[in-house]
Amino acid sequence: MTKVFPTSLLCRASILGVGFAALMASTTLAQDKSLAGVTLTLASQNDQFGAVLAKLAPKFKEDTGADLRVEILSYGELLTKTTADFIGDTKGYDLVTMDIVWAGQYAENGYSVDLTDWVKRDAAEMDLDDIYPVLLEALGQYEGRYVAFPFAGYANVLAYRKDLFEAAGLAVPTTTEDFVADAKALTDPAKNQYGFVANGQMGPAVAQDWMQYNSQLGGSIMGADGKPALNSAANVHSLEVYKELFADTAPPGAIEYDWGGREESFRQGLVAMMQTWSVGAPGYSDPAVSNVVGKVGIATAPVAEGLEPRYGVGGWGMAINADITPSQQEAAWTFIKWLTSKTIHKEFNMEGAGSFMRKSEMTDPDLLAKFDFLPVIAKTYENGNGEYRPRIPQYPELQDLLGTAVNSVLAGAAEPQAALDEAQAKAEELF
Repeated sequence: MTKVFPTSLLCRASILGVGFAALMASTTLAQDKSLAGVTLTLASQNDQFGAVLAKLAPKFKEDTGADLRVEILSYGELLTKTTADFIGDTKGYDLVTMDIVWAGQYAENGYSVDLTDWVKRDAAEMDLDDIYPVLLEALGQYEGRYVAFPFAGYANVLAYRKDLFEAAGLAVPTTTEDFVADAKALTDPAKNQYGFVANGQMGPAVAQDWMQYNSQLGGSIMGADGKPALNSAANVHSLEVYKELFADTAPPGAIEYDWGGREESFRQGLVAMMQTWSVGAPGYSDPAVSNVVGKVGIATAPVAEGLEPRYGVGGWGMAINADITPSQQEAAWTFIKWLTSKTIHKEFNMEGAGSFMRKSEMTDPDLLAKFDFLPVIAKTYENGNGEYRPRIPQYPELQDLLGTAVNSVLAGAAEPQAALDEAQAKAEELF
């Protein structure tokens, strides 16, 4: 039977900038309660999107009939609990938010459903051409197969204090050389003002932040032969720069900061510049958590002079547990398609998920009115690098080695060359 859509509904779609195909898919879901009686359990990282996923659960039930339970976990808890679930075949979770750097592990161990054929089957419905290619690859694929599907893209950006730059007569840095100089110029401990902050805490925090700067300075964790090159000359140089920034321009105690501490120091007004994930940007304009409302600008991350701009891209994919029944897998796939559809993903971000991934989102009037930094995210994705943290099965071990080495340098317990030489020797054993 042919479905007839009321004129008012089509007009509303036009006003919202929603395509007819997306409208029809959404309306069909709303009319089809075929998942009534199904319950899906989702393990979510405690980034901003976690609370929004939980908030959208009633709407998913309204549209499909299925219940969605969202368990929000810290980064460490998420990795530990979901890995135990996969290994133990306990089927505790149907859906798992997957950090892009876990892709190699998921693929090698068969933790998640291979979504490749489903993505091909439903490509038109999902409007894949509207999703940035770097996100389709980095947030979901490993060696050309989908171990997850992207739902939360993050751009590595520069957050800076417009008022401090203006008062000092400085331009926003576009090169790492200018970034270092500006960080020093804007540091004044007597005023409790510091030019720079980054993660210093031993483990994933310092490893991941340093790898980001390392890439922008021309370094690489892996060599052209596909093996670790932790102690390359470029990597040693970037660690020297990182050490200098911490010693001369970071707030006291930054060596203990993880992502939360870093963000808090910026929101409280201690810091002039911070490279960060775009997911945090909405918070700088929230007076409930920020002392710098109206004073923050967002720009593309600086890269070394003469280096082709390639900006860090990260984020999360949604994976389906390979152990659950085929019917549960299909229901989980329905949720992924629902969440990443144009209409729902826009709502997802309007609610504050900070997880942009569609090209259409970058020019959407409603989203732009709320998030004026979207053009910066678009430029980052268009020149994105999702591989500066190598998405290989051995990544967790490499991250541990670097998390120890970089922190020891910041603490003054080792020099960059010696620390990376030791890490390299241990990394070679992994390969």
